[in-house]
Amino acid sequence: MFNFDDANKKSKEAVDTALRTYSDTTRGFQAIAAEAADYSKKSFQDAVTHFETLAGVKSFEAAFELQTNYVKSYFEGLVSETTKLSEMYADLAKSAYKPYEAPIAAAVAKTSRQAQPSTPAAA
Repeated sequence: MFNFDDANKKSKEAVDTALRTYSDTTRGFQAIAAEAADYSKKSFQDAVTHFETLAGVKSFEAAFELQTNYVKSYFEGLVSETTKLSEMYADLAKSAYKPYEAPIAAAVAKTSRQAQPSTPAAA
């Protein structure tokens, strides 16, 4: 028989879990956005400083060396920032999945037990 109290309790738990997950996910996306904004600001400031320095260079060789060093440091920073952001996204995905891990595992286990064929009776 259907028990409304149990169904109500399970529904409340599911809604509470969903709200907690949405809140954590929102905080994670805000942290990622803040990190991306900080990197963009720093990158822009570095570019402005570089071009100001480049404008004051007197020889082609010095300009070439300055540009080479800038591109190298920019690329290293980009790779570092991309790695950091990808780790933040992975952590966000893990934390968003965590509350659902146990209920999904229980449902899969229950379904697999029900889906196992019964052995036929010996004839």
